[in-house]
Amino acid sequence: MGKNSIAAYIKHERKAAGLTQAEFAMRSGLGLRFVRELEEGKETVRMDKVNQALAMFGMEAVPGRREEQK
Repeated sequence: MGKNSIAAYIKHERKAAGLTQAEFAMRSGLGLRFVRELEEGKETVRMDKVNQALAMFGMEAVPGRREEQK
């Protein structure tokens, strides 16, 4: 799962749960700015915070092979 797919996954799941970005930030213990930047696919984000967001949906980012860039 690359960064863009993580961003898309979190945004999709957040909306499916009926949460605004602010509500998601509050429930996950993350800052609203971080949630916005994460969903926008910011290049540099802290992986511990990404996993904190993913944990809301029972998921986590783990090491894996890098997908080839086209």
